[in-house]
Amino acid sequence: MYTPEERERVRSELIAAARLDGRITGAALTGSASVGKEDRWSDIDLAFGLGDDSDIASVLADWTERMYSQHGAVHHTDVRSGAWVYRVCLLANSLQVDLAFAPKGEFGARAPTFRLLFGVAADQPHASPPAAEQLIGLAWLYALHVRSSLARGKLWQAEYMISAVRDYVLALACLRHGVPTAEGRGMDQLPSTVTRPFRGALVGRLEPEELTRAFGVAIQCLIGEVRQTHPGRTSRTDAPRTRHQYASPGGMTMPGR
Repeated sequence: MYTPEERERVRSELIAAARLDGRITGAALTGSASVGKEDRWSDIDLAFGLGDDSDIASVLADWTERMYSQHGAVHHTDVRSGAWVYRVCLLANSLQVDLAFAPKGEFGARAPTFRLLFGVAADQPHASPPAAEQLIGLAWLYALHVRSSLARGKLWQAEYMISAVRDYVLALACLRHGVPTAEGRGMDQLPSTVTRPFRGALVGRLEPEELTRAFGVAIQCLIGEVRQTHPGRTSRTDAPRTRHQYASPGGMTMPGR
């Protein structure tokens, strides 16, 4: 396991190398460290802007070789978002290093977690959180697939879908409370009075009756959150549920309101 001192050494060396790379027009600290919230478990997040004539493939190749030869990387993977490429490296000491590369015209803050270290950053619109309507729609869409998965005896798929319903409803609660909605980042910031009912939506055993029980709790949480965010909508979303209750393979029905 890496130490904070080892993490700082690697980060400092990478920033120093970026300053010497003529293809890099700017660098920024991103993630928790950029807003003073780094802790013992934080990884390294750096973003780099590239000159218009830079070949991103050669930059990625060179910096990946640096991570393996100088910093003990054992594997890497890419995440892409628009023009950005995030090369995510895993070091032998379990430290994760995220190196983001973008053309200089796209290099800029899309979120508050961006602190320019050197160079120039372009003005970029901040990414917007998902709309409540989108989260509600995804929650009921996954709920319908829970019903069909149970009816087909596909218990693993049903568990996956129940977890998705729960996570989208929790994201809806995060949106309402003004905390991050993506990747569960804001869930632990929600009041316990909000999260406590969701505990019942956790699946304890891979059995039809347990899946049906957890599903019922997830649906109640969905209805409760919709009532908080869209009071006039619950009568419409309740109607299909009450006319065609979700039945399990054993003939059990989902709880009513």
